[in-house]
Amino acid sequence: MMRYTGPTTRINRRFKTVIFPVTKAYERKPYLPGMHGAHLKRRISDYTLGLNEKQKARFMFGVSERQFRLMFEAAKGMSGLAGENLLRLLELRLDNIVYRLGFAKTRAAARQMVMHGHVKVNDRKVNIPSYICKAGEVVSIGEKAVSRQLATHGLEATQGRECPSWLSVVQDQLKGTVDRIPVREEMVQDIDEQLIVGYYSR
Repeated sequence: MMRYTGPTTRINRRFKTVIFPVTKAYERKPYLPGMHGAHLKRRISDYTLGLNEKQKARFMFGVSERQFRLMFEAAKGMSGLAGENLLRLLELRLDNIVYRLGFAKTRAAARQMVMHGHVKVNDRKVNIPSYICKAGEVVSIGEKAVSRQLATHGLEATQGRECPSWLSVVQDQLKGTVDRIPVREEMVQDIDEQLIVGYYSR
């Protein structure tokens, strides 16, 4: 489990993508952090490219270094491409599913909802954010008023966010279903998984 408490705008600027909610500081300076960030040009090694891509994925999904490495090892042991398998495992995490269904504005908020017992899988409470959901499983919000209020606020905050095609959501019932396992085109697009594979294969 990883809870990043550092400067979020700096992370967005470092990886040149929106990992954490955009702030006015990022809108003013959407370039590399540091005094010379706006004009910094340097050759980046393959190692650094792979490291940066790994870190970007870790921050995006809120996964610790140890968890990420274990997920990569699991992905290598699965049939198919290791990089795609890794992204698939990340997408199928319960906290990410809660986020993708729109019940939370951010993955961090979704992780908190899961940890605090507000989420069920097939009508059974699951408080493990790293739980890997399977095709056919139903993810729902608990019956407690506070649980349903959190999810309702999440839906209000994420109006306009499109639910992925491999998931379906019934908003008025505060539940969704993993209809199928996602293919590469349906997963996060701004991560180059081959750079991560290259980093771990060095």
